[in-house]
Amino acid sequence: MANGLQREFRAVLFDLDGTLIDSAPDLAGAANELREAHGLPALPYELFRPMVGSGARGMIGVAFDIGPQHESFADLRDDFLRRYELRMTRQTRVFDAVVPVLEALERQQRKWGIVTNKAARFTDPLVRSLGLHPRAATVIAGDTTPHSKPHPAPLLEAARQVGLDPSQCIYIGDDVRDVQAGRAAGMATAVAGWGYLGSGDPIETWGAEFIVRKPAELLNLLGLA
Repeated sequence: MANGLQREFRAVLFDLDGTLIDSAPDLAGAANELREAHGLPALPYELFRPMVGSGARGMIGVAFDIGPQHESFADLRDDFLRRYELRMTRQTRVFDAVVPVLEALERQQRKWGIVTNKAARFTDPLVRSLGLHPRAATVIAGDTTPHSKPHPAPLLEAARQVGLDPSQCIYIGDDVRDVQAGRAAGMATAVAGWGYLGSGDPIETWGAEFIVRKPAELLNLLGLA
C-alpha cells in the first residue's frame, strides 16, 4: 500500500461493484444465461470477472466478442440488462473483508457513501437489498447527475450531500475511471486492489495516492486500526 502521512478523511466514498460488493457472480450469470439463449455454451466465470467494471459493455464483449459499434450490440445489451435485473440479488454480497471496515467507520461516526456508474434502476434496489441504504450517507448512481465517471460531477454531488469539501473525502475504487474522477473532483484516491481491475494498464500507473491491497489496510490508512 502506498503510505505516508495519515490523513483524517471525514468521509469515505466507495465505488460499488468490485469495491464494496462482489456482484460479478450475478453479472456473469446473466451473461451466460444470454449466451445459452443464443445456443452457446457457458463461459468460465474467470473470463467475466475482470471486466465487470465495464458494465454491460464488458459483459457483452466477453460473452459475444463484440463492441458497441456492432449492429447486434444494443439488442444484446438490453436483453442482458433485463436478465441481470431479474437475478441481481441472487449471489451478490458485500465483500466479507469490507464488512468490518464499514463497522469501524460507523463506530467512529465517520461518514461513508457510494458513488457508482451503475444506473439507479439497479443501484437502489441492490443497495437496499444488502441493507446498505440506511447506513450510507449518500448513494450516487450513474444517472444521478448528468455525467458519469470519469467526470467529477457524481463525486462532487456526493460531497455536497454529505456536507463536506471534496478535499475532506477519499474515494476508493477498482477502475482507472474512479481515480480519474476522484482526482478531477479534488479528492484523495485509493485503488481497491481486491476488485475487478479490468484488463488495461497496471494499477500502479493509474495515479492514485494509495493502493490498498486488502480491505483491512483501509483501517490503517484511515486511522481506524
